[in-house]
Amino acid sequence: MDFGNYENKEMIVQMVRDFAEKEIRPNVMDWDERQFFPVDLFKKMGALGLLGVLVPEKYNGAGLGYFEYIDTISEVAQVCGSIGLSLAAHNSLCTNHILTFGNEEQKEKWLPKLATGEWIGAWGLTETGTGSDAGGMATTAVRDGDDWILNGSKNFITHAISGDVAVVIVRTGEKGDSRGMSAFVVEKGTPGFSGGKKEDKLGMRASETAALFFDNCRLSNDNLLGSEGEGFIQAMKVLDGGRISIAALSLGIAKGALNASVKYSKEREQFGKPISKFQAISFKLADMATEIEASELMIFQAGDLKNRNQNVTKESAIAKYYASEVSVRCGMEAVQIFGGYGYTKEFPAEKYYRDSKLCTIGEGTSEIQKLVISREILK
Repeated sequence: MDFGNYENKEMIVQMVRDFAEKEIRPNVMDWDERQFFPVDLFKKMGALGLLGVLVPEKYNGAGLGYFEYIDTISEVAQVCGSIGLSLAAHNSLCTNHILTFGNEEQKEKWLPKLATGEWIGAWGLTETGTGSDAGGMATTAVRDGDDWILNGSKNFITHAISGDVAVVIVRTGEKGDSRGMSAFVVEKGTPGFSGGKKEDKLGMRASETAALFFDNCRLSNDNLLGSEGEGFIQAMKVLDGGRISIAALSLGIAKGALNASVKYSKEREQFGKPISKFQAISFKLADMATEIEASELMIFQAGDLKNRNQNVTKESAIAKYYASEVSVRCGMEAVQIFGGYGYTKEFPAEKYYRDSKLCTIGEGTSEIQKLVISREILK
């Protein structure tokens, strides 16, 4: 199968590319330096359908599939990894969790606002003491009549401050019990629900990251997604698709680093000729291009399985693991090709390098991906 050949591919890619060049590229370093999360930009992306790529048209979404989604994330990330990350988190985590596990009333209530950019979404699983060990979470939801009372906090949450709604997974049973967690939707303005201080990060600085706090936060049972005790299982299924988006994010950053490196190597001269003429540089470019091609095939293979509603646990983990590590290698090589200029913020290489590292950590570290992959092949 030609994973990259689908109806309207060129039109979608060009639309996203044009938008990114016009609306994102001129502001990339300003947003990065200030750690500014451009909410207005996301409203514009919502108007284009980019915040509801996978959401059916009946909920005001674009009604597209994973091939289109992969290209969308990749094209944005080639210009700015931060915006690509926020786009991925909004689509794959918050919005997709409600789309996949919400009842019809919940979908009609929240999806149209998320898909159009009227609302920005957040998703909370990680806590200060529980990263990879999500089952050990301490944040709780306790029944109080027909309501639930939430107490605790979530950490490293994208859009924790600016988000209008969050899907959070909290403990409703015993700690460590995979059936002891449940998923809730919490709207901004709910008493006892607040965002914390913005994290000062190495990379992805324009993508807002902060903590979420719950202080006797009362929610109706109508805010429960699915049934009590299904939260952890839901989260793992959401992450299966989310890893495709982080793989696509990694792919975009790697492509951006390669494109910048090719351009610079043709312009920069040493010893009387462009450095692209030296084998030491041209072989770096060859390695980058080869690994990017391999990443792209893995990602579209996972997307194909997802489009066909088949199990994608192993394939999405493989794609995410490989593409994220490739992204870091490409960012590192870009800095090396740029030389001293690669270490300055006047040139793009250093930002690709900084942004790439998050891809090996978010939505499951590379080590967790290897754990997932090995479990799948040893079944």
